[in-house]
Amino acid sequence: MKILDKYLLKTFLTTFTTVFVILFFIFILQTVWLFISELAGKDLDLIMVFKFLGFSMPRIVPLVLPLSILLSSIMTFGNLAENYEFAAMKSSGISLQRAMRSLTIFILLLSIVAFFFANNVIPFAEYKFINFRKNIAQLKPALAIAEGQFNDVGFYNIKVNKKSGPEGNTLTGITIHKKSQNGDGNKTVIKAKNGELVSSEKSNILQLVLNEGYYYEDITPKSYVDREKMPFAKSSFKKQIINIDLSELNKVDINQESVANTNTMLNVNELNYTIDSLKTNMKADLIAFSDNSNAKVIFPTKNKLVVSSKKKPLPNDILSLYNNVEKSGILNSASSNLSNTMYSIESSNTEFLNKQKNINNHLLAVYDKFVIVFACFLMFFIGAPLGAIIRKGGLGLPIVFAILIFITFHFVNTFGKRLAQENGMTPFMGAWLSSFILTPLAILLTYRATNDIGLVNMDVILAPFQKLIKKILPSQN
Repeated sequence: MKILDKYLLKTFLTTFTTVFVILFFIFILQTVWLFISELAGKDLDLIMVFKFLGFSMPRIVPLVLPLSILLSSIMTFGNLAENYEFAAMKSSGISLQRAMRSLTIFILLLSIVAFFFANNVIPFAEYKFINFRKNIAQLKPALAIAEGQFNDVGFYNIKVNKKSGPEGNTLTGITIHKKSQNGDGNKTVIKAKNGELVSSEKSNILQLVLNEGYYYEDITPKSYVDREKMPFAKSSFKKQIINIDLSELNKVDINQESVANTNTMLNVNELNYTIDSLKTNMKADLIAFSDNSNAKVIFPTKNKLVVSSKKKPLPNDILSLYNNVEKSGILNSASSNLSNTMYSIESSNTEFLNKQKNINNHLLAVYDKFVIVFACFLMFFIGAPLGAIIRKGGLGLPIVFAILIFITFHFVNTFGKRLAQENGMTPFMGAWLSSFILTPLAILLTYRATNDIGLVNMDVILAPFQKLIKKILPSQN
């Protein structure tokens, strides 16, 4: 390796390491902020907190790595251009491509490492992260409920005045609001003097044993007249057991998506196998639905229709073969068949849409593992030429350009994936949309930096105005 390559590689690695650590720390703080409700005030020791953060760290790498490459590329090549080191290289016959060669090889190796990291480490960390959160609630069930506030757990909002006991499992002053499955508010209230939390490591169910309490429930009659009376039911109990599904605790994600989604815990081979299974099941369900829909349609057969079809062609108005009573029965049967079929189609359509969204999510998870590889190259070939063009290093102008470019990349990437999840575009286009949009920018910047053309050619912009001024102002001899 030549001295120039060693110098460029050392300069880039120093900047890249510093930027990566700073950005990683910032994103870790964001993770802490998003999960602060699960960490604060729940008697977790430092080891458990570090494990919690450690299992959540790998998912941050796909965000931090491209941004670090972009910013460090701009800063490195901006410093070289600002200090006239590029001018010295070019005077010695060394082009920009030659200067970027060693760093391109490094980015290639880094991209390969990023793919294996996204394909192996992140799925494993997601699996450990989900199970660690579940195990916390199983080993220390009191952590699922904090004192003095309503805790949203599954179908219940639970508030306790005080927790006691060695593990905090003994509860005093319990108020529970049970959510309505229809989404029309909390119509059931349970109050108990005291209770106890019981759990098992082998079960996902957390039992809440209530003692000496009351049960209130608002009743919604079918008749609107009876609703004005505002009826409710009240009962008392000495002991009541409520089962809470601990899987509901795993529905928080830094990307506002459910971390319990299995596509985040699978590698490429497992995702491909799962996608094939999902597509096969969906195809089988579509065929079964089609067959069932045809079987549900009942066609009334009459001797009149059979006899008429044998002797002469059927008339255009088939109903003319029947009397009024028979016509009424046929039309009622057709209307009933149509209503049932439409209802079945509407309900099945929602089910098939959810299945297709699940397939799209798995496809996006596959493409994301390859997008991060291309994103490393893309950000390098945007940052390096841009730094050579703007000729500014440090943390000023490079940060501005890096943030603008990365926000554009991240926004388009998020928009594309959201659109693909809703079948607005194919998952391939949704995952690669941001890369397709920014690739021309990388090519343009590389071309302009190679040919020593500025970021904006002011002569092209000012030329029309200069011609206009010459026409307006008289020439001076």
